Amino acid sequence: MSPTFRSLRVRNYRLFATGQAVSLSGTWGQRVAQDWLVLEITDNDPVALGVVTALQFLPVLLLGLYGGVLADRHDKRRLLVLAQGAMGVLALALAALDLSGAVQLWHVYALALGLGVATAVDTPTRQAFVSEMVGPEDLPNAVSLNSATFNASRIVGPALAGVAIAVWGTGWVFLANGVSYGAVLVGLLMMRPAELVHPNRQPAQKGQVREGLRYVLDRRELAVPIALVFMVGTFGLNFQITLALVAKQVFETGASSFGLLTSAFAFGSLLGALASARRSGPPTPDRMLAAALVFGLLEVVVGLAPTFPTMMLLLVPTGMAVLTFTTTTNALVQLGSDAAVRGRVMALYVLVFLGGTPVGAPLVGVVADAWGPRTPLLVGGAVCALSALVAGAVLGRQPIRRYRGALTRMTL
Repeated sequence: MSPTFRSLRVRNYRLFATGQAVSLSGTWGQRVAQDWLVLEITDNDPVALGVVTALQFLPVLLLGLYGGVLADRHDKRRLLVLAQGAMGVLALALAALDLSGAVQLWHVYALALGLGVATAVDTPTRQAFVSEMVGPEDLPNAVSLNSATFNASRIVGPALAGVAIAVWGTGWVFLANGVSYGAVLVGLLMMRPAELVHPNRQPAQKGQVREGLRYVLDRRELAVPIALVFMVGTFGLNFQITLALVAKQVFETGASSFGLLTSAFAFGSLLGALASARRSGPPTPDRMLAAALVFGLLEVVVGLAPTFPTMMLLLVPTGMAVLTFTTTTNALVQLGSDAAVRGRVMALYVLVFLGGTPVGAPLVGVVADAWGPRTPLLVGGAVCALSALVAGAVLGRQPIRRYRGALTRMTL
């Protein structure tokens, strides 16, 4: 088997990855269909669209750390069966309401909130469960393959959903997504529990969230990568907003051109994930720091791109750099955590990664309004590059000299 896909030699992970490939395409498709349904119900009300997004997003911020506690206390496979099953039921309920013509806005609000609660349990549990399936040796490869699946689904799912909505309507997209969760459930139930790496589960007791936070704060090798993830996620990953503004205001193009820019970034992210999966050996802090530095510099260059085709081409290596950063950091954090607290550590990782969005998005809007749509790219890229240098100094690394070798290996 190719080194790129070596984790698939593990039967349990192969079942998991197959189910994820099917289900994630449905999930991305549902996001498109849900937004479209809200706009149809409300006669294109952007506030309602924002409320739905917030209801689906806030539970991850408010409950994500407790989801990590549950992951450390209970059997992760069984917890995933419950969470994924709940997501499937919610998708089928929305499909039934939509196809019957009975759907109202409050239905979408309630189901979006329920999906957010299930996601708060599912995400940290799923992240921590990877190491139990493949073990430490293949963990970096499995994390990279998960990212490749995620980004491939991000390209395929919305495209298929767009066609399905035009031909059959949104209800059938929700139905397809609900059915797609069956692939995940079948894969989880077919796993061989004896072949999993079982950590010692933590008994229920008070203060376990604080214990997880102290565990990270007391370990520089965990605290610095998680802090760097926050900086990159908050200030660097603003493309959903900035690319739309640049396409419309700078290049004076429409939605199709915005789609081309986002697809170029997604394609680069997919290539970056596959390249990370191909590498052998454990992840290193130098690779993480080099990728963050390269991403920041490339984002600045993207912000300076003089033409639309130039920007689209530059977004491909930019996507590669940021996926190299996220996959390397994810593997470093998992491998650097004791199995007994890994669920809580990964919950904090996810919380920090996603939690920057409510902070960064308004800042992007303010900066773009005041100084133009290119400015958030320039400022965000500079902040990411500077953060990488500061993180290197905190970790005791010589930023430029030590990164040079990592930069070379990152491109191989």
